[in-house]
Amino acid sequence: MAASILLPIVLQIRRIQMPMKTPFNFNFNHRPAIFSHPLNNFSFSSPSLPLYPTRLSCALSPTPPSPSPPPVKVLMEKMDLIGIVCDEQCTPGKYYCLLCPKCKGGRLMERSLSLHVIPTGDFAMWRCFQSECGWAGRIFADGRLAFNEFSRTAKLFGGTAKKSLILEPLGDELITYFSKRMISQETLKRNVVMQTADRQAAIAFTYRQNGQLVGCKYRTINKKFWQAKGTEKLFYGIDDINDADELIIVEGEMDKLSVEEAGFLNCISVPGGAPTKVSTNAVASIQKDTAYQYLWSCKDLLDKVPRIILATDSDEPGQALAEELALRLGKHRCWRVDWPYKDDFNRFKDANEILVQLGADALKKAIEDAKSYQLCDTDEIQVEEDLESFHEPS
Repeated sequence: MAASILLPIVLQIRRIQMPMKTPFNFNFNHRPAIFSHPLNNFSFSSPSLPLYPTRLSCALSPTPPSPSPPPVKVLMEKMDLIGIVCDEQCTPGKYYCLLCPKCKGGRLMERSLSLHVIPTGDFAMWRCFQSECGWAGRIFADGRLAFNEFSRTAKLFGGTAKKSLILEPLGDELITYFSKRMISQETLKRNVVMQTADRQAAIAFTYRQNGQLVGCKYRTINKKFWQAKGTEKLFYGIDDINDADELIIVEGEMDKLSVEEAGFLNCISVPGGAPTKVSTNAVASIQKDTAYQYLWSCKDLLDKVPRIILATDSDEPGQALAEELALRLGKHRCWRVDWPYKDDFNRFKDANEILVQLGADALKKAIEDAKSYQLCDTDEIQVEEDLESFHEPS
């Protein structure tokens, strides 16, 4: 009787000591029947393989994930991207005097930028003490951003903000808001759309040039807009047209994101609003044409593009903007989008309204059906002549 009880145990122990010749099967979705002896503590599985104790698998733990880089290293990498170069390993809690990447230290090339990494290493802050510069900002080791403004005062409808704004990834409320406007999280992420890290949690459209954050425009869900005072004016999405042989110009950041949803990445938006009407004056010189400095500042880039599609709003200011842009870019290489009618008398206003109401395919078709600007001018002249002849007395 004792021999019959001990025999299975001896056989199991001998199997444990045998070298494994067959790779262990980590198929956790397969749950074969469990075989056990009533008098032992071992259980066996996987009948297609030699029987090994399942408790051996406990020792085969998965490879632990690689540790995250220390916060100071992340800070140094981020600072390097915006031109702040620390000659040595930054030690949390210390102050460093560096060369300012904005003013280059002024006429005397002084190390005028004071950099401080807080003791925890979570973020760094800096300020240039050159009187003509004053560049200041913060950068974080996590996903937050600080828009590093030249001025700490931001223009705001109904008041002014007295501090620089910290940016953080979009929260659920704003992601839902964009989803209702048919803007995907992928598009938001590619364009680095963020939100302010305060109670208001306003949308922050980050303006980038050559990959660097150079400006920011803020918007609430209730359509209140503001921008940092002194921010350089340039097209939103300018990096998307570096190698483009065709580009699309729209009237707002939301429209730029909408056009991207229709499959066009070669789209930029004007940074400000549209004029109320076309100016009756001749186009001013580049130096004096201040309202369109965002265009002249990238003239060399725009000059390389043979075809430019103007997809501004369908209202009177939007059409005035299209005319002003065409006058400066050259009507011979401009095409104009006529948004489709939503009823017998009114057209859809802009790209986002079409995306929401008609979908991405309809928006794509409207852009692809753009007409030569010179041909549009000819058609309008013919319509005006027809109207005049219609009203002439017989």
